Amino acid sequence: MAATKHPIFDTATTLGKVVAFLGISTICGVLVAGLMVPAVALTGATATSSISFFDDLPDEMTVGTPAQSSKILAADGSLLATFYDQNRIEVPLENISQYMRDAVIAVEDSRYYEHGGIDTRGLARAVASMAQGGSRQGASTITQQYVNNVIIQTYAANGENDKIKLGGDKGVGDKVREIKLAIAMEKKYSKDEILQGYLNWVLFANGNFGVESAAAFYFGISAKDLNPAQSALLAGVVNAPVTYDPVANPENAMARRNLVLDLMLEQGKIDAAQHDAAVKSDLGLKITPNRNGCTTAVRAEYFCEYVSNLILNDPAYGETPEDREKLLKQGGLTVTTTLDPGLQDAAQVQFANFTPADNNPDRVGQGLVTVQPGSGKILAMAQNTKLNAPEGQWKTDYNFNVDSVDANGNLLGGSGGFDVGSTIKPFTFAEWLNAGNRINDVVDASVRRYPAGFNWTNSCGTTTGIYDSTNPDATPDLQNAEGGFYRRVTAREGLYNSLNTATFATAAQLDMCNIQKMMTATGIHLGKDPNQPYSLDYVSSLLGSGEVAPLTMATAFATFASGGIKCNPIALVSISNAKGDQFPVPAANCQQTVKPEVAAGVTSVLQEVLVRGSGYQIPLQYPAAAKTGTTNNSEQTWTVGFTKGLSTASWVGSPEEKSASNNGKLIAGQRIDYVDGATYAGKAWQGYMNQVGGFYDVSGFPAPPASMVNAPAPVAPAPAPKAAEPEKKDSDKPAAEKKD
Repeated sequence: MAATKHPIFDTATTLGKVVAFLGISTICGVLVAGLMVPAVALTGATATSSISFFDDLPDEMTVGTPAQSSKILAADGSLLATFYDQNRIEVPLENISQYMRDAVIAVEDSRYYEHGGIDTRGLARAVASMAQGGSRQGASTITQQYVNNVIIQTYAANGENDKIKLGGDKGVGDKVREIKLAIAMEKKYSKDEILQGYLNWVLFANGNFGVESAAAFYFGISAKDLNPAQSALLAGVVNAPVTYDPVANPENAMARRNLVLDLMLEQGKIDAAQHDAAVKSDLGLKITPNRNGCTTAVRAEYFCEYVSNLILNDPAYGETPEDREKLLKQGGLTVTTTLDPGLQDAAQVQFANFTPADNNPDRVGQGLVTVQPGSGKILAMAQNTKLNAPEGQWKTDYNFNVDSVDANGNLLGGSGGFDVGSTIKPFTFAEWLNAGNRINDVVDASVRRYPAGFNWTNSCGTTTGIYDSTNPDATPDLQNAEGGFYRRVTAREGLYNSLNTATFATAAQLDMCNIQKMMTATGIHLGKDPNQPYSLDYVSSLLGSGEVAPLTMATAFATFASGGIKCNPIALVSISNAKGDQFPVPAANCQQTVKPEVAAGVTSVLQEVLVRGSGYQIPLQYPAAAKTGTTNNSEQTWTVGFTKGLSTASWVGSPEEKSASNNGKLIAGQRIDYVDGATYAGKAWQGYMNQVGGFYDVSGFPAPPASMVNAPAPVAPAPAPKAAEPEKKDSDKPAAEKKD
């Protein structure tokens, strides 16, 4: 007996007969789900379901903002880094090429603008094929796919991967739920709104979610600029991102692209000429690798880490660390920073002259950091290592320029600072002036020994310790530069020549507590705990045996440059999310903490450092002031200095084993017996500041008041009145007065 055709394969057969057939079928779960929906609903009209359990399913879903990548920008708007869990940049439909819209509709849902969320023709066709033993065919509309993507990616974004069901893992109930949600979505949103959402949510392989990210990755362009061939390629990927991955499976991708082009031609989306030209073209890939996190930053990777830590540590960006991380990686933030790319690049270039990445066998550390006086903006933050270095080069997670923790104990990724050497001396001198002394007052620098019992004044603690430069074992940094400097000198000469004994002679006349307060007023604190002031419990601290981060030193010297106005260093200008909502950013909180005349007095002497003092070899072409510093055995070396517009700390030293000497190490292609603050740190400071100084204020500094420089000239006593002289006779007068 000849086989008869079953009515299910006749698409005109009534839905009731189809349901009767499918009631015992185990291979057609999708159709069961779809056909339980009243036919009128399938056409987009409002309907009342006759199936109670379908009615009981939820018909509302929240389509929130999809997880979007965040970007960190330099001050000029250029990209530094991106952060994401899902690499996505959401764009409106008008910023998506019409070819792209047509391509995805052609291949995924040709009747998209005709149905109400469910395409009955597609469902019937798919089930017919499966019932006849054919392959499984897709029957999901764009709306259904959008619903599915929202569900899956929302679970993924919330870390609920155990709730995600893909393909064969779904039961009939899951599919029915998606169908009802698709119908509800069609009632709530316009077709264009759904298409826009779909194109922003779907995966285009290689971690690219949404068409904007895909266009940038595969072609280096925006979605609005996609041509027919490019659009067809991307539209073809959606169905099976692994199979049609243009990078991993270019032949599959090419065949799929050409199929999409055929469909576009068939449906009148492109003409024959466009079709033929596109089919003949190659894939045209211009892969632009995705950047995720600071290790792939365009520049300033350690500054990037510093900025990301500021966000992750601040409750203003989320109640918990997890909330803040989610905001950074999914919130579509635009983080604009203070970084000046020109300064950053100039700083980075300096390291090639001294500690190049490919020739630094002794692992000598080097850093440069710049802040803007009067604003606190961090303009550059560079060091000679990498977060993710090539094989054989120095890789470290530590940021040489910043504190190890913030004020709340949260990690900042910093090394915790280094002993600062003689760069600390200007702060004793500042208190010398603040206490009413004068720049040219004479101090006794011939005193070379301050024993353990010396009576240091410290109104808020105790200062102990020994200083003895007469000891034959004393290292060079404990000695004055030349024997002839052990004499009475002006406080001014003592500072610009960096005479240790002059610093002790001035401190011996001051209250150590007030010296410490002066340091705090300029912004100095310990690098391992910013809540702890620089300690003067031991006299050695007067010569810089306290660990301070380079950023802090640049900030403190900026206080002098700005006339005594201290600003907290800031890295953030603004933070906004994809909706345009603004988040608060930390303020510089600039305040006058040092008297202007004191700042002017210190600056006037630090200018002489570069003329006739310890930094005479590293002058700038602009008005500038600086101080060099060298610690025991040249373990850490510094130059910190400023123009009117830039304050920069330059450091060369030992970041890993902080007690290791840098004498004899390979730096700048040579090994020398003694390294001081001017040798390499100073040369790097000089080269960098000469290159970039002119982009900011290079006007001169105000002079200190004359009364601060010298003691008033003694007033001559009034002459005693003379006795009256007898009146001269005419014969006694000169014959005539000579006139010039």
